[in-house]
Amino acid sequence: MKWSAVILIITSLLCISGFVLAEDQPQPAPAVQAVPAPAAAAAPAPKIDTGDTAWMIVATALVMLMSIPGLALFYGGLTKRKDTLNTIAMTFVAFCIVSVLWVIYGYTFAFGDDIAGIIGRPAKLLLSGVGPNSITDLAKTIPEYIFIVYQLTFAAITVALASGAYIERMKFSAWALFSILWMTIVYLPVAHWVWGNGFLAKLGALDFAGGTVVHINAGIAALVGALMLGKRREQKLIPHNLTMVVTGAGLLWFGWFGFNAGSALAANGLAGAAFINTNTATAMAAVAWMSVEWIHSKRPTVLGLASGAVAGLVAITPAAGFVNVTGALVIGIAAGFVSFLSVTVVKSKFRYDDTLDAFGIHGVAGMLGAILTGIFADPSINEAGKGLLYGNPRQLLIQLIAIGATVVYSAVGTFIIFLIVKALVGIRVDAEDEVVGLDESQHGEKAYNL
Repeated sequence: MKWSAVILIITSLLCISGFVLAEDQPQPAPAVQAVPAPAAAAAPAPKIDTGDTAWMIVATALVMLMSIPGLALFYGGLTKRKDTLNTIAMTFVAFCIVSVLWVIYGYTFAFGDDIAGIIGRPAKLLLSGVGPNSITDLAKTIPEYIFIVYQLTFAAITVALASGAYIERMKFSAWALFSILWMTIVYLPVAHWVWGNGFLAKLGALDFAGGTVVHINAGIAALVGALMLGKRREQKLIPHNLTMVVTGAGLLWFGWFGFNAGSALAANGLAGAAFINTNTATAMAAVAWMSVEWIHSKRPTVLGLASGAVAGLVAITPAAGFVNVTGALVIGIAAGFVSFLSVTVVKSKFRYDDTLDAFGIHGVAGMLGAILTGIFADPSINEAGKGLLYGNPRQLLIQLIAIGATVVYSAVGTFIIFLIVKALVGIRVDAEDEVVGLDESQHGEKAYNL
């Protein structure tokens, strides 16, 4: 337990440094009192806009599509045939569990009024006080119900992403319990820190659509869980159905427009910028991964092309609404190259069994994207973000603090949750069940009855 104590100390230091920097932010000078002009009108009250509402309903559905069937097919096709259904079921049940918990308590703890920069107030348990015409200050032109469901889809896919490192050896009961605990203990606080006016938001951390909250968070959980589960008996990854993988990747790319462009929370020019940046970086990352792989292995694989696209989607996520197209291209190139090295070189050197490279792609590309956001954020795209290249080197430091706090908190939280799950239900299937396959041993079913 020595290292966990060290990690807790580091977490505290990162949080303290975040609070200090947040307090350091220049305060606006007191406004000079003046007699208002007779013609001056009060600011208009928030009003639901039908165009924004229509777009956000579509965006919410697109993000839901990313989990079921997008991620489910992508992960399912990558696994061994005997573990396909179990892999798909892990994503499916995570979406169901989070959907229920989010409306009971998840939303209010993530997006309720801030308590000490750490968590939201439990004022909206079971969506108390929310009605068809309610509007939240976080999204002033759409019904609060739509904002709630939109954020629900983010929470669900974040939990599901971590499963990519655990498949082919984790008990289904352990996964279900882990999903409940991890969303509650890890996801909700981090989402509040960054998006719910928590201490990282006050510090000025930039995360347009989830680089920190979603991908770094899930990627670190994936790595810690993989280490605690131990290696599979058969570690070689030979996708049983690449057609399914490409279909899943395509659905992820399609749904990601709701993920990133939807994070503008309106049908406006910022959504358009996020949309084109998402497509540009993704395509560039796919080409970059393919090119590096072609040079390295003498063949461009379809799996590599799909993996590069996902890496690009991940890396552009925190930056989508902050950078220009040039920044998106650079982020795409970096994502394809760095993620390829992470999966092929770093993983083999350190010999951890991250089955589907959830850490190697989501964790690594998420951190890369968050850092590059601090460099390429262009105030002409979004005045809320100004990076190193535009005269604000402090933004890069803030991004590093946000990354560090998330990495350490997610690692410690995941470690503790695995200890709890292990004590209650165990975390790994028996060796015999692993050989038979988790489809039959955990569910009594087969993906293919041929």
